[in-house]
Amino acid sequence: MALPPKLSGARLIFPDSSGATSFTSSPPHTIELFLDYVCPFSAKIFKTLTSTVIPHTIHPNPSLSSKLQIILRQQIQPWHPSSTLVHEAALAVNRLAPSKFWDFSSALFDAQKDYFDVSLVNETRNATYRRLAKLASSSVGLDEEEVYKLLVIPDKPGEDGSLNIGNAVTVDVKLITKINRLLGVHVTPTVIFDGVVANEISSSWTGEQWAEWLGKNVV
Repeated sequence: MALPPKLSGARLIFPDSSGATSFTSSPPHTIELFLDYVCPFSAKIFKTLTSTVIPHTIHPNPSLSSKLQIILRQQIQPWHPSSTLVHEAALAVNRLAPSKFWDFSSALFDAQKDYFDVSLVNETRNATYRRLAKLASSSVGLDEEEVYKLLVIPDKPGEDGSLNIGNAVTVDVKLITKINRLLGVHVTPTVIFDGVVANEISSSWTGEQWAEWLGKNVV
């Protein structure tokens, strides 16, 4: 499925040897990663890809890097109430600095235990947003107040008296939710390769297993 331009930060395309990246056309193959920031298995597959597979298998190999793009599809898992909040923070970062989306995603996965159910049970929603804004500042250098402004929920009704006001990225939450519902994705992580669910891929895969699979499929 196409990636809306407003979510451009979620798309990872690999530069050529000169360091240039072309966005004029898409590579022939696409890996879509449906991940939840408070899912331990999502963190596992993300870290394997970003610390091992991408730098050591994809980047050095033009036969892979020139033919492949990776899209991080944010998959909110609503049985963890904090899932929505951390995904909103990632959407805010994408709004302000799309190029920092993947780095901030890495920071969220590294700090995911800070946003588990028990960690947040006595914290207000806006207090969690404040911590997420601080994380965006410390991890990728964004202005804390600019991030918080996109996340904070007003404590007064709207001009028309409405109480379900949401925040500045609510419209983006609706967009990613619509996309994922159209595809029927439920489990995290889910990997879709060229439009088809790749059920054989596991969060427990090693770098070697990924390298073997990529060699067979990215041709």
